[in-house]
Amino acid sequence: MSEALISDFGKTVVAWQRRHGRHALPWQNTRDPYRVWLSEVMLQQTQVVTVLGYYERFLTRWPKVTDLAAATLDEVLAQWAGLGYYSRARNLHGCAKAVAELHGGEFPRTAAGLQTLPGIGRSTAAAIAAFCFGERVAILDGNVKRVLGRVLAFDGDLASSAAEKKLWDRATELLPEQDVDRYTQGLMDLGATVCSSRSPDCLLCPVQPMCRAQHEGDPTRYPVKTKKLKRGRRENWWLWVEQKGQVLLHQRPATGVWAGLWTLPMFDDEASARAALPGGELATLPRIQHALTHFDWVLHTLRAEVHGPHAGMTDGGTWVAREKLVDYALPAPLKKLIEES
Repeated sequence: MSEALISDFGKTVVAWQRRHGRHALPWQNTRDPYRVWLSEVMLQQTQVVTVLGYYERFLTRWPKVTDLAAATLDEVLAQWAGLGYYSRARNLHGCAKAVAELHGGEFPRTAAGLQTLPGIGRSTAAAIAAFCFGERVAILDGNVKRVLGRVLAFDGDLASSAAEKKLWDRATELLPEQDVDRYTQGLMDLGATVCSSRSPDCLLCPVQPMCRAQHEGDPTRYPVKTKKLKRGRRENWWLWVEQKGQVLLHQRPATGVWAGLWTLPMFDDEASARAALPGGELATLPRIQHALTHFDWVLHTLRAEVHGPHAGMTDGGTWVAREKLVDYALPAPLKKLIEES
């Protein structure tokens, strides 16, 4: 792209954002880094419509980063439950504690400083720095990779770190001298509302005249990323045991899938689940099919009401009253199962 077009690109995106971009999202029109950071973390691999309710609930409960830092991880996970990618919640809590304990409750004011905090990568740090502190720095989230990949007809395979570094360099070259915050928001808005992954609306795109991929006739060819996830399949059995209105829960390990969340006791096969409650009358509930990033998870549930102590059943577990389950961080499929049963 020529120097003239580089200048035109930034100005075009800024002008379009002013007239047609998104302006009413609750984390916009603020320079509060806590609010921007919270939205950026929640929006990673999650749609805006899903995030809205969670964002408002978090701010209602923890209006400042120091409030979030003072919460327990269990409280944060409970509020996060259902939003998925739970490592984000653990990093969110760790980052809040770092800001409170190491920075006096104030976020660093540069992208480089923000990247030293737990869970804040290069693109998130740049977004906070641009929106809150006006730093001239590029972002490269999924939407922006798609927009720039198409405008530049960037054919480097983004599964390669070397190719991604080159795109970072190009993204930095395209930064306008002024209005970096509006330009950054404009790129996000273009990727979210116009330059979609499968059906880009090129006729409505303000940068269509300078888009090389559109000129080639096949914008969906970009961005290039050949690395594919190999999906697996997992099958487990839950044992739902209730006693006097209380449900037995086990907490998941600190690492792995659903780390730190609470679930029903889980077994690798049906025989093991039944053996854990010998002689118990078990009802079979409809199976659950839950899709995660790397695999599809089939979850079967056996349910029983017990009326006395059962050896081994409570080892490492906690009895929780049904009405108190909302206070525990439960994975989305379990929350739905309990609500519907």
